[in-house]
Amino acid sequence: MSTGWIVFFVILGIIAIAILALVLLGKKAQKKQAQQQEAIEANKQTVSMLIIDKKRLKIKDSGLPQAVIAQTPKWMRGSKLPVVKAKVGPQIMTLISDEKIFDSIPIKKEVKATVSGIYIVGVKGLHGKIEAAPAKKKGFFKRAMEAAQEKAGAKPLK
Repeated sequence: MSTGWIVFFVILGIIAIAILALVLLGKKAQKKQAQQQEAIEANKQTVSMLIIDKKRLKIKDSGLPQAVIAQTPKWMRGSKLPVVKAKVGPQIMTLISDEKIFDSIPIKKEVKATVSGIYIVGVKGLHGKIEAAPAKKKGFFKRAMEAAQEKAGAKPLK
């Protein structure tokens, strides 16, 4: 067997091992996420609150309690979180929002929020409806793709 084939099979073996490791880590992370989601569902409650401000901040700049900052992994401390400052009853609290609903949270309005600890899971308008988040501007590539599909007579992607 030539050296080229040996190198090829070694690289192929390394790639196979890497894929297997990623699959196993993915399954483990998926189980952990399912357990966390169950805990959130078990502890959630509906609270009326006035949203003061919302921003994406680094966890150390967010104003969260020191115990929360200490529990986060070191590699996560540099990433930005969707943080909401709200008045719940008489006190002003700093809460973490779910990434999916962060854009739909209105500022300077009173809402009924579903909260699990310091994590906002859902939001409903208390007085009137919540305006939908403004549509994001489409990029050049997305517009070109839609134009090409329209010319070809294909259905547009969502």
